[in-house]
Amino acid sequence: MKKKWILPFIVLMLFTIIASACGNGASNGASDNGNQEATATEGTSSEAANTSDTITYQSETGPVEIPAKPQRIVALTNGPNILSMDVTPVGVDKWTAENPLFKDKLKDVAIVSEEDPESVSALNPDLIIAGSHMKNLEQLSKIAPTIVYTWGKLDYLQQQLEIGKVLNKESEAQAWIDDFTKRAGEIGNEIKAKYGDNVTVSTIEIADKEVFAMGDHWARGTEALYQAMKLNMPEKVKNDTLKEGYHSLSLEVLPEYMGDFIVVSRDMTRDNEIMKSGIWSKIPAVQNKQVIELDTKAVTYSDPITLDYVLNIFKEGFLGTGK
Repeated sequence: MKKKWILPFIVLMLFTIIASACGNGASNGASDNGNQEATATEGTSSEAANTSDTITYQSETGPVEIPAKPQRIVALTNGPNILSMDVTPVGVDKWTAENPLFKDKLKDVAIVSEEDPESVSALNPDLIIAGSHMKNLEQLSKIAPTIVYTWGKLDYLQQQLEIGKVLNKESEAQAWIDDFTKRAGEIGNEIKAKYGDNVTVSTIEIADKEVFAMGDHWARGTEALYQAMKLNMPEKVKNDTLKEGYHSLSLEVLPEYMGDFIVVSRDMTRDNEIMKSGIWSKIPAVQNKQVIELDTKAVTYSDPITLDYVLNIFKEGFLGTGK
């Protein structure tokens, strides 16, 4: 009887040992694989985190490593473009801060200057946007990643798209571009339908006793009028503003530069001697009450907020159908 039980017992023991070994091997294998997968996943996450933390922005001065979603921007330039995308800088230049279109949005924002890098540094920025003409750019770049733009190198639409890339809001920037171009083009077509395809518009700025004719990319609504709405400027204005973007005029020659309509940028809080002069009163556009006035303080930029603002004024001024 004992011999009959010995063999089955030995077989059972061997089976238990083998099964246990296989189980441990499988368990260890799973554990090893799990560790490898965890390591690989952590590596991917880390890379993803790095990718999401920063991006390489191709600026006009070369690649710049910037935060993927900057939180503390000092905008020494292009502050209005940033504001238009619902992002508020921690610091802006005084011209932006004093603009009536942005004052409320910037009431708690510091006013800084490139001439005082310490004031910029005190804001602990994670990104600085500056103009290529500005001083202390090298010192600013040591404070935080610094993107430099040359004014006028990009047109107003490209500039907004670039700011969209910087803010990780490129699709939003493109959506505005598409919408504005469409709306402005439609208004331009309505104006031509009412006054003729050859209707001309002059844009001038009156500052004290000086007058300047504006080209098609010198703010004051010119991008909207001539580029988006595709209205015509008088040939004399086009030729004389081609090089500098604007042209200084004497009062005596002013009538030679005036179109069927005149858009006047001026200080609206003050009377103006030029607009009270006999020469001004004899200009046909003035006599026909085809003068549209803009507050200079509000129209010195070409960002979406400003352009939407002037487009509404133009719609009312040309068509009497502003919202």
